[in-house]
Amino acid sequence: MSIPSNSRGFAPPHVGTFAAAHLSPAYPERAARGTADKLRAWQADALDTYFEREPRDFLAAATPGAGKTTFALRLAVELIARRVVDRVTVVAPTDHLKRQWADAAHKVGLRLNPGFANGDRYGGRRFHGMAVTYAQVAVRASLHKEITESARTLVILDEIHHGGDALSWGDAIREAFSPATRRLSLTGTPFRSDTAPIPFVTYAPDDHGIRTSLTDYAYGYSRALADGVVRPVIFLAYAGKMRWRTRMGDEMEARLGDGDTTDVTAQAWRTALDPKGEWMPAVLRAADRRLTEVRVSIPDAGGLVIATDQQAARAYAALLAEITGAIPAVVVSDEKESSARIESFAASHERWMVAVRMVSEGVDVPRLAVGVYATSASTPLYFAQAVGRFVRARRRGETASIFVPSVPSLLSLATQLELERDHALDREQGDAQLLDDALLESENREQATSDKLTDEYTWEALESDANFDRVLFDGDEFGFAAATGSDEELDFIGLPGILEPEQVRELLRQRQSRQARRFAGTASADHPKALYRTLKEQRGLLNSLVGMRAKVSNEPHGLIHAELRRVCGGPAVAGASVTQLQTRIEYLRKSMRH
Repeated sequence: MSIPSNSRGFAPPHVGTFAAAHLSPAYPERAARGTADKLRAWQADALDTYFEREPRDFLAAATPGAGKTTFALRLAVELIARRVVDRVTVVAPTDHLKRQWADAAHKVGLRLNPGFANGDRYGGRRFHGMAVTYAQVAVRASLHKEITESARTLVILDEIHHGGDALSWGDAIREAFSPATRRLSLTGTPFRSDTAPIPFVTYAPDDHGIRTSLTDYAYGYSRALADGVVRPVIFLAYAGKMRWRTRMGDEMEARLGDGDTTDVTAQAWRTALDPKGEWMPAVLRAADRRLTEVRVSIPDAGGLVIATDQQAARAYAALLAEITGAIPAVVVSDEKESSARIESFAASHERWMVAVRMVSEGVDVPRLAVGVYATSASTPLYFAQAVGRFVRARRRGETASIFVPSVPSLLSLATQLELERDHALDREQGDAQLLDDALLESENREQATSDKLTDEYTWEALESDANFDRVLFDGDEFGFAAATGSDEELDFIGLPGILEPEQVRELLRQRQSRQARRFAGTASADHPKALYRTLKEQRGLLNSLVGMRAKVSNEPHGLIHAELRRVCGGPAVAGASVTQLQTRIEYLRKSMRH
């Protein structure tokens, strides 16, 4: 028996309690281990939590890949079946996500119109609701308010942190959806790094009096990893020497990840990402070799390179074509053809896709298993969005591998992947551990000026090279610096593609130990270093050996340096001669062989 249409022309779907049972917990993939009645444990728990109070506003924070869409649609169908609401409006960040929501809703009998335009009025009897973008609502908030008032409406605000993207957006969302019968806010990433309040999110003072967001249900990465819902993520960091010319004509040189000032780090990072240098080709070759290894266990595994802009994306695609012999898919905008390109890649066995960073959020390609983070964005919000493209697990044991520049801010975010953050309104601006994206953006564009002196030069990347630096997994670091293409690098990029988290950790430990033994064995055949070696080279070698010793013995670096001075004599490293540094190096090598 059909349910009568409401007065505004939207026909409620014919559904029963949890009538969406045929939709998988992680649409469009099958249920992962540990689920019951096709609902994952967290989804069932979150539904129970909701119906204990049935609040008007509900904020659910679940790690990317956990199945937020399934949870939201199950809730929508249940509310319709209980005659609480008659209509569903989904608000998403992009046009691609609108269509993704409409496809998922179709699986549960909900007909959402992703093509709704602000001039279409109510949408007609064919649909049970609509999917719109935040920007679309901001243009005509009064229209969407009128539509919301015309029927009992559930509003699903996907990636609600976008509600703070601009003051006008936040105001428009409040105006348009304040009349809603129910509102479900979803987020899969850490909240914003600014202090713009997010609509329909409740804030309360914490123990320090700082107003922070209150989440009604949270399902973080660590819980999802333990449940087998998401993949363990292995970060492979690459360093290297960078050289560039500033706009004033000065030539600068630095090693990526050496802990320089934020300005030097930003310019070294930019140099590394230059497709004309050697850093990007070396990292792409390593990533493609990693993808080959993963495809032994996961034949359809794909890779994604996240670029800063369209020009870089096309240049990286050309490099990949040279490396692989196949032209990768390139997605450079949020236009309809880009959505079709993403969907085509998702359904294929192609190896690589390259996308500008604007499409990293919402790219739903579950077969993505290898990534290259080739963008200058450094906020926790964006980094989590990017990592979220690779963590969706289709079967137990799949791993994700992401290649990143060895930049302190990114490595810090990688080690804190499991950290669950609330949005704070009253904190101080800035974070000493992170680079300012505005600074990075300024380094990634030419600045127009009429000053003849500065017009004489333009910023130019002159030279870059790459070396494997380390692996980060589950908050720990593994491995030592090694040349690209070396056996030491292959120890880590050659890990199997199917591993449980405990197996990943154990294998990384074994590879690190093997690398240390190989290095010590090579060192035993070396002759004492000649005096022509520069102080910089000797200091770098000594510090690398101290780092290796510290990882094996768990001793602080300072304690090891103090021991070297006591045994070998001489001043601190900064004041030591080449001969004194070589003596300490030889002493360390001998001690590591025993």
